[in-house]
Amino acid sequence: MKNIISIILTLSILIFMNSCSDDDPLQMRSAEYTYQFNNGQVVPTAPYAGTHNSDLDASLRLDELENGNTLITVTLTNTVNGATYRLHAHDAADPNSTPNGTPYSESPNTNIFVQTLQGTGGSASVSQEAEMTFEALTNQYEGFFVVHDPLQQINVVDISTYLIVGTFARTQPTTQFRTAVFEYDFNIGQLASSFAYDGSHPSDLSTIVQIDELSNNQSRVSVSIMNSLDGEVYRAHAHDMADATTTPNGTPYMESPNTNVLVTSIVGNGETARNTFIASMEYDEIVNTYDGFFVIHDPLQPITTVDPTTYVVLGVFARNN
Repeated sequence: MKNIISIILTLSILIFMNSCSDDDPLQMRSAEYTYQFNNGQVVPTAPYAGTHNSDLDASLRLDELENGNTLITVTLTNTVNGATYRLHAHDAADPNSTPNGTPYSESPNTNIFVQTLQGTGGSASVSQEAEMTFEALTNQYEGFFVVHDPLQQINVVDISTYLIVGTFARTQPTTQFRTAVFEYDFNIGQLASSFAYDGSHPSDLSTIVQIDELSNNQSRVSVSIMNSLDGEVYRAHAHDMADATTTPNGTPYMESPNTNVLVTSIVGNGETARNTFIASMEYDEIVNTYDGFFVIHDPLQPITTVDPTTYVVLGVFARNN
Protein backbone atom coordinates (compact mmCIF):
# COMPACT_ATOMS: atom_id res chain seq x y z
CA MET A 1 0.00 0.00 0.00
CA LYS A 2 2.84 2.38 0.91
CA ASN A 3 4.48 1.68 -2.47
CA ILE A 4 1.25 2.56 -4.30
CA ILE A 5 0.92 5.83 -2.37
CA SER A 6 4.57 6.64 -3.08
CA ILE A 7 4.05 6.00 -6.80
CA ILE A 8 0.94 8.19 -6.86
CA LEU A 9 2.76 11.02 -5.10
CA THR A 10 5.69 10.75 -7.49
CA LEU A 11 3.36 10.87 -10.51
CA SER A 12 1.54 13.89 -9.03
CA ILE A 13 4.81 15.76 -8.58
CA LEU A 14 5.90 14.94 -12.13
CA ILE A 15 2.56 16.07 -13.55
CA PHE A 16 2.76 19.31 -11.54
CA MET A 17 6.34 19.95 -12.72
CA ASN A 18 5.39 19.29 -16.33
CA SER A 19 2.46 21.65 -15.94
CA CYS A 20 4.71 24.40 -14.61
CA SER A 21 7.23 23.72 -17.36
CA ASP A 22 4.49 23.97 -19.99
CA ASP A 23 3.34 27.30 -18.54
CA ASP A 24 6.78 28.94 -18.64
CA PRO A 25 6.78 29.80 -22.36
CA LEU A 26 3.42 31.56 -21.87
CA GLN A 27 4.88 34.08 -19.45
CA MET A 28 5.29 36.73 -22.11
CA ARG A 29 6.64 40.11 -21.11
CA SER A 30 4.89 43.46 -21.47
CA ALA A 31 5.77 47.11 -20.90
CA GLU A 32 3.96 50.42 -21.12
CA TYR A 33 5.25 53.94 -21.70
CA THR A 34 3.43 57.25 -21.39
CA TYR A 35 3.98 60.36 -23.49
CA GLN A 36 2.99 63.94 -22.69
CA PHE A 37 1.82 66.55 -25.18
CA ASN A 38 4.69 68.19 -27.07
CA ASN A 39 5.53 71.21 -24.95
CA GLY A 40 9.16 71.17 -26.05
CA GLN A 41 10.42 68.37 -23.78
CA VAL A 42 12.48 66.74 -26.55
CA VAL A 43 13.22 69.76 -28.74
CA PRO A 44 12.84 72.95 -26.66
CA THR A 45 12.91 75.13 -29.78
CA ALA A 46 10.00 73.24 -31.39
CA PRO A 47 7.00 72.88 -29.07
CA TYR A 48 3.70 72.15 -30.79
CA ALA A 49 2.37 75.30 -32.46
CA GLY A 50 -1.00 74.30 -33.92
CA THR A 51 -4.65 74.50 -32.94
CA HIS A 52 -5.14 71.05 -31.36
CA ASN A 53 -6.07 71.05 -27.68
CA SER A 54 -3.08 70.44 -25.42
CA ASP A 55 -4.85 67.95 -23.13
CA LEU A 56 -4.03 65.04 -25.47
CA ASP A 57 -1.52 62.43 -24.30
CA ALA A 58 -0.53 58.91 -25.33
CA SER A 59 0.42 55.50 -23.98
CA LEU A 60 2.45 52.92 -25.88
CA ARG A 61 2.13 49.28 -24.76
CA LEU A 62 4.36 46.41 -25.88
CA ASP A 63 3.27 42.77 -25.52
CA GLU A 64 5.70 39.98 -26.30
CA LEU A 65 4.31 37.32 -28.67
CA GLU A 66 5.15 33.60 -28.92
CA ASN A 67 6.24 33.98 -32.56
CA GLY A 68 9.03 36.36 -31.54
CA ASN A 69 7.24 39.50 -32.68
CA THR A 70 5.76 42.23 -30.48
CA LEU A 71 2.24 43.60 -30.39
CA ILE A 72 2.33 47.39 -30.07
CA THR A 73 -0.81 49.22 -28.95
CA VAL A 74 -1.09 53.00 -28.83
CA THR A 75 -3.88 54.74 -26.94
CA LEU A 76 -4.57 58.46 -27.32
CA THR A 77 -6.74 60.39 -24.87
CA ASN A 78 -8.86 63.47 -25.55
CA THR A 79 -8.90 62.95 -29.31
CA VAL A 80 -10.85 65.12 -31.73
CA ASN A 81 -13.94 63.28 -32.94
CA GLY A 82 -13.57 62.20 -36.57
CA ALA A 83 -9.97 63.41 -36.92
CA THR A 84 -7.40 61.04 -38.45
CA TYR A 85 -4.21 60.73 -36.38
CA ARG A 86 -1.06 59.33 -38.00
CA LEU A 87 1.20 57.45 -35.58
CA HIS A 88 4.73 56.56 -36.60
CA ALA A 89 8.01 55.03 -35.47
CA HIS A 90 10.95 56.91 -36.99
CA ASP A 91 14.47 55.47 -36.82
CA ALA A 92 17.05 57.72 -35.16
CA ALA A 93 19.67 59.02 -37.60
CA ASP A 94 22.67 61.29 -37.90
CA PRO A 95 21.30 64.75 -38.90
CA ASN A 96 24.24 65.11 -41.27
CA SER A 97 22.92 62.19 -43.28
CA THR A 98 19.23 63.15 -43.63
CA PRO A 99 17.81 65.39 -46.39
CA ASN A 100 16.59 68.10 -44.02
CA GLY A 101 18.95 67.68 -41.09
CA THR A 102 16.45 65.83 -38.91
CA PRO A 103 17.84 63.51 -36.18
CA TYR A 104 15.65 60.71 -37.55
CA SER A 105 14.82 59.02 -40.83
CA GLU A 106 11.97 60.99 -42.40
CA SER A 107 10.33 57.80 -43.68
CA PRO A 108 8.65 55.90 -40.82
CA ASN A 109 9.61 52.31 -40.06
CA THR A 110 6.71 50.20 -41.35
CA ASN A 111 8.11 47.05 -39.70
CA ILE A 112 7.64 48.61 -36.27
CA PHE A 113 4.71 51.01 -36.21
CA VAL A 114 2.90 52.98 -38.91
CA GLN A 115 -0.80 53.35 -38.20
CA THR A 116 -3.75 55.71 -38.47
CA LEU A 117 -6.27 56.20 -35.68
CA GLN A 118 -9.71 57.78 -35.86
CA GLY A 119 -10.50 60.21 -33.08
CA THR A 120 -13.62 59.56 -31.00
CA GLY A 121 -13.83 62.69 -28.86
CA GLY A 122 -12.31 60.63 -26.04
CA SER A 123 -9.81 57.76 -25.89
CA ALA A 124 -9.00 55.65 -28.95
CA SER A 125 -6.52 52.80 -29.60
CA VAL A 126 -4.83 51.06 -32.51
CA SER A 127 -2.42 48.08 -32.64
CA GLN A 128 0.24 46.64 -34.94
CA GLU A 129 2.33 43.46 -34.76
CA ALA A 130 5.92 44.66 -35.05
CA GLU A 131 8.50 42.46 -36.76
CA MET A 132 10.98 42.90 -33.93
CA THR A 133 11.45 41.12 -30.63
CA PHE A 134 10.40 42.62 -27.32
CA GLU A 135 14.03 42.59 -26.20
CA ALA A 136 15.23 44.44 -29.30
CA LEU A 137 12.50 47.07 -29.11
CA THR A 138 12.98 47.85 -25.42
CA ASN A 139 16.78 47.70 -25.30
CA GLN A 140 18.34 48.03 -28.74
CA TYR A 141 16.06 49.91 -31.13
CA GLU A 142 16.84 53.62 -31.38
CA GLY A 143 13.95 55.62 -32.71
CA PHE A 144 11.21 58.14 -32.02
CA PHE A 145 7.47 57.80 -31.44
CA VAL A 146 5.53 60.55 -33.23
CA VAL A 147 1.87 61.55 -33.31
CA HIS A 148 1.19 63.94 -36.17
CA ASP A 149 -1.38 66.72 -35.93
CA PRO A 150 -4.60 65.71 -37.74
CA LEU A 151 -5.67 69.35 -38.06
CA GLN A 152 -2.95 70.26 -40.56
CA GLN A 153 -1.11 68.63 -43.43
CA ILE A 154 1.41 66.04 -42.30
CA ASN A 155 4.99 67.29 -42.19
CA VAL A 156 7.79 64.90 -41.21
CA VAL A 157 10.33 67.74 -41.05
CA ASP A 158 8.63 70.32 -38.82
CA ILE A 159 8.65 69.04 -35.23
CA SER A 160 6.37 71.90 -34.14
CA THR A 161 3.55 70.08 -35.98
CA TYR A 162 3.97 66.97 -33.79
CA LEU A 163 1.40 66.57 -31.04
CA ILE A 164 3.65 64.04 -29.35
CA VAL A 165 7.31 63.17 -29.88
CA GLY A 166 9.58 61.03 -27.71
CA THR A 167 12.04 58.16 -27.78
CA PHE A 168 10.36 54.92 -28.84
CA ALA A 169 9.66 52.37 -26.10
CA ARG A 170 11.66 54.16 -23.42
CA THR A 171 10.60 55.77 -20.15
CA GLN A 172 9.97 59.46 -20.80
CA PRO A 173 10.95 62.25 -18.41
CA THR A 174 7.85 63.72 -16.78
CA THR A 175 7.51 67.47 -16.49
CA GLN A 176 4.61 69.27 -14.84
CA PHE A 177 3.59 72.02 -17.24
CA ARG A 178 1.11 74.59 -15.98
CA THR A 179 -1.99 75.86 -17.79
CA ALA A 180 -4.26 78.82 -17.13
CA VAL A 181 -7.55 79.70 -18.84
CA PHE A 182 -9.18 83.13 -19.04
CA GLU A 183 -12.63 84.01 -20.39
CA TYR A 184 -13.64 87.25 -22.10
CA ASP A 185 -17.10 88.50 -23.04
CA PHE A 186 -18.04 90.85 -25.84
CA ASN A 187 -16.85 94.44 -25.29
CA ILE A 188 -19.79 96.31 -23.78
CA GLY A 189 -17.56 98.74 -21.92
CA GLN A 190 -16.44 96.55 -19.03
CA LEU A 191 -13.13 98.44 -18.71
CA ALA A 192 -14.53 101.86 -19.51
CA SER A 193 -17.97 102.83 -20.76
CA SER A 194 -16.42 105.09 -23.38
CA PHE A 195 -14.60 102.05 -24.84
CA ALA A 196 -17.77 100.00 -25.50
CA TYR A 197 -17.91 98.49 -28.98
CA ASP A 198 -19.68 100.53 -31.63
CA GLY A 199 -20.22 98.57 -34.81
CA SER A 200 -22.28 95.95 -36.59
CA HIS A 201 -20.71 92.74 -35.28
CA PRO A 202 -23.17 90.48 -33.38
CA SER A 203 -22.65 90.70 -29.63
CA ASP A 204 -22.87 86.93 -28.99
CA LEU A 205 -19.13 86.59 -29.58
CA SER A 206 -16.95 85.53 -26.64
CA THR A 207 -13.36 84.38 -26.23
CA ILE A 208 -11.21 81.98 -24.24
CA VAL A 209 -7.47 82.53 -23.85
CA GLN A 210 -5.36 79.57 -22.67
CA ILE A 211 -1.75 79.95 -21.57
CA ASP A 212 0.38 76.76 -21.60
CA GLU A 213 3.81 76.63 -20.01
CA LEU A 214 6.52 75.37 -22.38
CA SER A 215 10.16 74.36 -22.16
CA ASN A 216 12.83 76.95 -22.82
CA ASN A 217 10.92 79.64 -20.88
CA GLN A 218 8.28 80.04 -23.58
CA SER A 219 4.47 79.95 -23.49
CA ARG A 220 1.77 78.81 -25.90
CA VAL A 221 -1.07 81.34 -26.11
CA SER A 222 -4.24 79.84 -27.62
CA VAL A 223 -7.19 82.03 -28.52
CA SER A 224 -10.64 80.53 -29.17
CA ILE A 225 -13.40 82.76 -30.54
CA MET A 226 -16.94 81.49 -30.08
CA ASN A 227 -19.68 82.51 -32.55
CA SER A 228 -17.14 83.83 -35.04
CA LEU A 229 -18.31 85.07 -38.44
CA ASP A 230 -17.50 82.65 -41.23
CA GLY A 231 -14.59 83.81 -43.40
CA GLU A 232 -13.86 86.97 -41.45
CA VAL A 233 -10.32 87.57 -40.17
CA TYR A 234 -10.01 88.48 -36.49
CA ARG A 235 -6.76 90.02 -35.29
CA ALA A 236 -5.92 89.19 -31.68
CA HIS A 237 -3.25 91.27 -29.94
CA ALA A 238 -1.56 91.92 -26.61
CA HIS A 239 -0.98 95.63 -25.97
CA ASP A 240 1.25 96.80 -23.11
CA MET A 241 -0.40 99.14 -20.61
CA ALA A 242 1.00 102.68 -20.68
CA ASP A 243 0.53 106.13 -19.21
CA ALA A 244 -2.00 107.84 -21.50
CA THR A 245 -0.04 111.11 -21.23
CA THR A 246 2.95 109.47 -22.92
CA THR A 247 1.30 107.79 -25.95
CA PRO A 248 0.84 109.52 -29.32
CA ASN A 249 -2.96 109.41 -29.19
CA GLY A 250 -3.62 109.37 -25.46
CA THR A 251 -4.36 105.65 -25.30
CA PRO A 252 -3.76 103.84 -21.97
CA TYR A 253 -1.71 101.23 -23.87
CA MET A 254 1.07 101.00 -26.42
CA GLU A 255 -0.51 101.22 -29.87
CA SER A 256 1.93 98.65 -31.31
CA PRO A 257 1.10 95.12 -30.08
CA ASN A 258 3.62 93.14 -28.08
CA THR A 259 5.03 90.49 -30.44
CA ASN A 260 6.62 88.67 -27.49
CA VAL A 261 3.18 87.90 -26.05
CA LEU A 262 0.47 87.69 -28.73
CA VAL A 263 0.03 88.84 -32.30
CA THR A 264 -2.07 86.47 -34.38
CA SER A 265 -4.93 86.27 -36.87
CA ILE A 266 -7.91 83.93 -36.59
CA VAL A 267 -10.16 83.08 -39.51
CA GLY A 268 -13.79 82.79 -38.47
CA ASN A 269 -15.71 79.63 -39.34
CA GLY A 270 -19.26 80.40 -38.20
CA GLU A 271 -18.69 78.73 -34.83
CA THR A 272 -15.58 78.35 -32.65
CA ALA A 273 -12.39 79.43 -34.43
CA ARG A 274 -8.96 79.01 -32.91
CA ASN A 275 -5.31 79.85 -33.36
CA THR A 276 -2.15 79.70 -31.27
CA PHE A 277 0.96 81.79 -30.82
CA ILE A 278 4.30 80.82 -29.26
CA ALA A 279 5.18 83.64 -26.89
CA SER A 280 8.78 84.28 -25.96
CA MET A 281 7.63 85.48 -22.52
CA GLU A 282 7.62 82.84 -19.80
CA TYR A 283 4.43 81.55 -18.19
CA ASP A 284 4.94 83.12 -14.74
CA GLU A 285 5.52 86.56 -16.21
CA ILE A 286 2.44 86.40 -18.45
CA VAL A 287 0.00 85.25 -15.77
CA ASN A 288 1.47 87.11 -12.78
CA THR A 289 3.39 90.25 -13.69
CA TYR A 290 2.67 91.29 -17.28
CA ASP A 291 0.53 94.43 -17.48
CA GLY A 292 -1.29 94.53 -20.76
CA PHE A 293 -4.61 94.38 -22.56
CA PHE A 294 -6.13 91.59 -24.64
CA VAL A 295 -7.71 92.95 -27.79
CA ILE A 296 -9.67 91.44 -30.67
CA HIS A 297 -10.21 93.88 -33.50
CA ASP A 298 -13.49 94.04 -35.40
CA PRO A 299 -13.08 92.19 -38.72
CA LEU A 300 -15.94 94.20 -40.25
CA GLN A 301 -14.14 97.56 -40.29
CA PRO A 302 -10.58 98.77 -40.95
CA ILE A 303 -8.21 97.97 -38.10
CA THR A 304 -7.27 100.82 -35.82
CA THR A 305 -5.23 100.59 -32.64
CA VAL A 306 -6.37 104.02 -31.51
CA ASP A 307 -10.16 103.61 -31.23
CA PRO A 308 -11.18 101.01 -28.57
CA THR A 309 -14.82 101.20 -29.73
CA THR A 310 -13.72 99.08 -32.71
CA TYR A 311 -12.60 96.26 -30.40
CA VAL A 312 -15.07 93.37 -30.19
CA VAL A 313 -13.16 92.09 -27.12
CA LEU A 314 -11.17 94.17 -24.67
CA GLY A 315 -9.84 93.06 -21.29
CA VAL A 316 -6.77 92.83 -19.10
CA PHE A 317 -4.41 90.23 -20.54
CA ALA A 318 -4.31 86.84 -18.76
CA ARG A 319 -6.34 88.00 -15.81
CA ASN A 320 -9.82 87.08 -14.64
CA ASN A 321 -11.84 90.19 -15.38
